Amino acid sequence: MSTRLKKSYKFAFRAALIITIILALSLSLFLLYQKQLEDTWLMLLFFIIIVFAVTFITIQVRVERYIYRRIKKIYDDVSLLESSSFTAHPVTTDMKTLTEEIEKFAKDKKIEIDTLKIREEYRKDFLGNISHELKTPLFTVQGYILTLLDGALEDKAVRKKYLQRAQKGVERLIYIIKDLDLITKLEVGDLNLELSDFDIIELIQSVFDLLEIKAGKKNISLTFDMNYQAPVYVKADRDKIQQVLSNLIVNSIKYGHHDGTTEVSVENLIRNKVIIRITDNGEGIPEEHIPRLFERFYRVDKSGSRKEGGSGLGLSIVKHIIEAHGEKIYVESVVDVGSEFSFTLEKAKPKNT
Repeated sequence: MSTRLKKSYKFAFRAALIITIILALSLSLFLLYQKQLEDTWLMLLFFIIIVFAVTFITIQVRVERYIYRRIKKIYDDVSLLESSSFTAHPVTTDMKTLTEEIEKFAKDKKIEIDTLKIREEYRKDFLGNISHELKTPLFTVQGYILTLLDGALEDKAVRKKYLQRAQKGVERLIYIIKDLDLITKLEVGDLNLELSDFDIIELIQSVFDLLEIKAGKKNISLTFDMNYQAPVYVKADRDKIQQVLSNLIVNSIKYGHHDGTTEVSVENLIRNKVIIRITDNGEGIPEEHIPRLFERFYRVDKSGSRKEGGSGLGLSIVKHIIEAHGEKIYVESVVDVGSEFSFTLEKAKPKNT
């Protein structure tokens, strides 16, 4: 049981003192009026002591019991809310201390409520987005299978075409599930990074080579900002950083203009850090969308067409991979001008040749 802080003694002492003084003055005036004051100093002193003691004890006991019982009930009611910051302290009858604790408790609860509201909105958005992302390929596969079952199965040409389209829908579902599995592992810290020293310039060039055909369909140039003569070694998980670069460059191609450019630069940031920048001259991102850009399934394009495809998890995965390395990712964008995504990596010592 919580201990009581006897700060109410001050209140009882002052109240008893005031009452004693008033009664002593009253008795003194009465005795003076009776002209017996000179003969009764001892009686007056004894009277004052007795009145003070009785008044002090009475006030203290009554106030302590009255206030403590009610405050204890408040503490017990609050303890149901499992607020360790509040119930961890002993029950106090001091009004100043109690007021401070109540104000702090109310402030903490307001923060908790605001946080829960934000999380609830995020949960609703997430469920709405994931249902949208999954139902499109599911309905597509279902439609083709039902068509085949309704009689198209006998036509070999139609059967093959519909099965191929259904297969694409299944592949999209698998793609989304794999991304969800990866991001779940990243969020719970269950993904082990295999750190190694490698040349980031060479890795960027290999990503350029992999995406050359995709960029060529929109005649987008994949290029460095300069001719890097020497390797730039970093310490990171090579495969995961390749995924980061691929996701960011694929996005720059998706939302880039025809005949545009995606430029990558590698710059020294501080003594032991480099920053990799991926810059495009595409359609850009409205400012109001940037704070939520790395949320799962969040899309700038709210239309149902989803013309650019993808799982909607790419940027969220990028953010989690970079943060798993203990690094930072940044984004700057201007509508109709372009976007720049950048992230930091730890530098490694050059390998001996």
